[in-house]
Amino acid sequence: MLIVAACHSSSDDSLRETPDSASACYERALNAYDSDSIRLAEQLLNQAIRLAKKGNDLHTMYLAQLQLSQSLSQGNPEAALKVAKQALATYKRNPDSKRNHIIILDYIGTYASQVAFLSGGSFGEALDYTREAYEQAKLHREELGTEQLCQTLTSLANIHWAMEDYQEARRYARMAEHNATRELLLGTQQVLARCLVSCDSLAAAEDIYRRMEPGNDLQASYIVQSNLAKLALYRNDIEAAEEAIDSAFSHAEDLYYQALQQKDDYYQTALQQERDNERLRYQTALQRRTLCSGIIIVLLLAGITTYIIRQRLRDNRQKLIMQQQELRLRQQEAEAQRDQLRQRDGIIEFLKNFILERSTVIQKLGTSSERHVTLTPHEWKEVERTLNAIDGDRFIRLRERFPDLREEDLQLCILTRLRLTNRAIGNIYGVSISAVQHRKLKLKKEVFGEDNPDITFEQVLDSL
Repeated sequence: MLIVAACHSSSDDSLRETPDSASACYERALNAYDSDSIRLAEQLLNQAIRLAKKGNDLHTMYLAQLQLSQSLSQGNPEAALKVAKQALATYKRNPDSKRNHIIILDYIGTYASQVAFLSGGSFGEALDYTREAYEQAKLHREELGTEQLCQTLTSLANIHWAMEDYQEARRYARMAEHNATRELLLGTQQVLARCLVSCDSLAAAEDIYRRMEPGNDLQASYIVQSNLAKLALYRNDIEAAEEAIDSAFSHAEDLYYQALQQKDDYYQTALQQERDNERLRYQTALQRRTLCSGIIIVLLLAGITTYIIRQRLRDNRQKLIMQQQELRLRQQEAEAQRDQLRQRDGIIEFLKNFILERSTVIQKLGTSSERHVTLTPHEWKEVERTLNAIDGDRFIRLRERFPDLREEDLQLCILTRLRLTNRAIGNIYGVSISAVQHRKLKLKKEVFGEDNPDITFEQVLDSL
């Protein structure tokens, strides 16, 4: 309570001390602004205006009015516009500086555009004052330089952008960038980039943001990176968006900690009630900006995450569908192969039964068990042709690969392929089982070149 009382007492003492002149009161108001004592500064400006009016100090009067309008513009654009018009009227009674004339006109145009934007009214008054400021800046360009010209062009670009006349806004923004000084270049580039985005010139806007050099200005760095992230999202460049978001978040953190440091310094010097109030408002605004930045970043991250998840789910669904189709195709192929094998095995079994049946009949007709079955050359050719038809031309390829293969050796291969036992083959040839085994072993080694005893003649024939 003692600190609050002391602060109020200090504030009241500052007001009770009557300056010697309006200009001195105006200087004290500027010092109050430097100390973040906004309310005290506004009170001193009103006092300076009254003293200047009383002493007919028109120069100090319109400067104080212009400064007061700038202070009021943050929360009350209509009041700021009214005071700025009073400053213009005061200036016209005693014009002394072309630069100040242009500044007043530009301020009036800016405040009028704010009022029109908030109320949904016409921007005609704003355009009239700002165009007059632009014409004055262009007329006195050689005397004043390009700084005032750049500022008026930037104001025209902002007004046309608020009117949603984006093409005209872009034209004025281009002109402002062309005439910008080093100190004003960053601000004009921000306006130009915003206009390009509104005109759907995203590539040109990204080029502007990448050419911007914010330096140690953390807030400008954050604006650049956050807008680059938005442009990356527009073109679905997830990796670039993530990098820009990370950079923007880093700048936001630096800005936040820098602001915290400034707040700590502010605590050490805040001994007056006005400073305490301003500190609380500043802290609230900072938290609001930080919260908004955090929400934006969270929303961006959530959008990116949602996009990635949806993309992966879509890819997984497509892969699953392709796998199911591939599995069905393989099942169909396997079923077709099984059908072919069943058909081939059926024919082979038929031929086997056919030969065995002939062997049984001949054996029944003969009186000796040593009688063997005899097949005619035509019958051998029929059996070979049938096997080739169901077994992929196996014996045609066997003849081509081994041209020296004898006909009786080929017949032994055919009987083996028909899955006849050694006993049945011996009955056909009228030889013993051991003789059949010997012929198979000899054929495997001498003709087919297989010396491995673990590999049977049947396996060699299947591999060929």
